[in-house]
Order: sequence, then C-alpha cells, then structure tokens
Amino acid sequence: MSWVSQTFTSTIGRKLLVAATGLFLISFLIIHLIGNLQLFKGDDGLAFNAYAVFMTSNPLIKTVSYLLYFSILAHAVIAIYLWFVNRKARGSERYKVSNANENSSWISRSMALLGILVFAFIFMHLKDFWYYYKFGGLEFEIDANGNRDLYALVAEQFKSTFSLVAYLVGLVALALHLVHGFQSAFQTFGLNPQKTAKQVTAWFSIILVLGFATMPVYFYFFA
Repeated sequence: MSWVSQTFTSTIGRKLLVAATGLFLISFLIIHLIGNLQLFKGDDGLAFNAYAVFMTSNPLIKTVSYLLYFSILAHAVIAIYLWFVNRKARGSERYKVSNANENSSWISRSMALLGILVFAFIFMHLKDFWYYYKFGGLEFEIDANGNRDLYALVAEQFKSTFSLVAYLVGLVALALHLVHGFQSAFQTFGLNPQKTAKQVTAWFSIILVLGFATMPVYFYFFA
C-alpha cells in the first residue's frame, strides 16, 4: 500500500489530514483578516475594492484559492467521518459517563457540532459576498477607481440585524473550534503544547476572531 492510499485510509493518516488542512485554513484566516482590515481605511472602500480585485485576478492567488476550497471540504468531510467512526466504535458506551468524558471539556466533546456551525457560517459568508462578486447576480456600483464596489455591499449587508447576529454566532463557534483545534493539531503532529503554549494559542484564536467580529459590529452600529 502506497503512503498516499495509507494516508487516506488509516485513522492516523486521516487525523494528519484534518490537522494539516486545519493549520492551512488558520493561515488563510490570518491573511484574510489582514486584507479585510482595509475596510477601516476611511477611503470609501477604495483600498478594499482594490484588494478584492487583486484577490480574484492574481494567477497565484487564484491557484491557491482552489487549494483553499479543497482544504475546507476535506477538513469538514474527514473530520465528520472520524467523529462518526469514533461514535460508532463506542457503541452503547456512549450513553455512559466515562472518565474520559469527565476529564474532557465541553468544547472537545462538541467539535463536530462546532465544525458544522463553522461550515454553515463559511457557506453563508461565501454566498453573501464571494458568489455575487465572482459569478454575478447583483449589480455592483463602480467606485472612483473603476472597480466594483464590494465595500458598499459589505456595508449594506451588515446593516441587517439578522446578518449581524448570524455572523457573531458563527464567529463564536469559530473561536471555540479554533481554541481546541489548534491544540489538537499540534498533538496530532506529535507535539504536546505546555500550559503557556495552550494559553497563547487560545488567545491567538480569540483575538483573530475578535478582529473579524469588529467588521459587522462597526458597520451595524457606527458606519
């Protein structure tokens, strides 16, 4: 059996794939947040609209984006499969309170639920902005630089109470998922983060998500 097929068929291999795709998605979130901070530049969205053009037209970025789409799907599908296999293996024991459950956190026991919420949040986010910008369906205004005004769509979308609440719920689920997922990824790769490292990854996850949360809050209450 080749290492490729073994990776996709063994439990350890699948866990490695979940960890690797998870860390890749975290790196994307950092870049995505940095780009989205252009929303606060105070230039009526010119910098953000130029950033959107770059992200959808640069050949290298477009190539990486396909890897991103694959990583999202692979991370979700394999993680749910592993959860299902583990649940099935426990059988009737899942109805009993075990020492493992007593010592584990609610977050670790709810990673499947949190993952589903995060996946739904990503789907909603892509529908609200990426889909219309990429494939049409909405008539965009043109900004002073001649670019489609995605900034105006963002500002309009986040004036909705439903969008504000839905995004904040999705971001809370993302924060909890990241806090545990970050640490699990290190353990999967054979690293055992100490208490300080766990605190750093937890605070990193929370600060990252708070950065995203400032956007819907800003446009709803202040813009």
